[in-house]
Amino acid sequence: MTAEQRRQAADVLDDLTAVLALGGVMLPSVEVDWEHGRLTGCYLVNLGSASPSALLRVVDLLRKGLRYERLTRDG
Repeated sequence: MTAEQRRQAADVLDDLTAVLALGGVMLPSVEVDWEHGRLTGCYLVNLGSASPSALLRVVDLLRKGLRYERLTRDG
């Protein structure tokens, strides 16, 4: 199971950074906490430090995504 968990953590990190890049956002220190996973079997993604302007952009993207989801759900 550990290999699958490592692969899932790496894949979700790749997906996150790709989606954020499409939105014009780069989180400079986002990473998988491999050490925590090695010790516990639970791999976590550290979002790390980001500038307020980058986080404002992330919040804006999330709000727009939620708004779109509400508009398209159930017609």
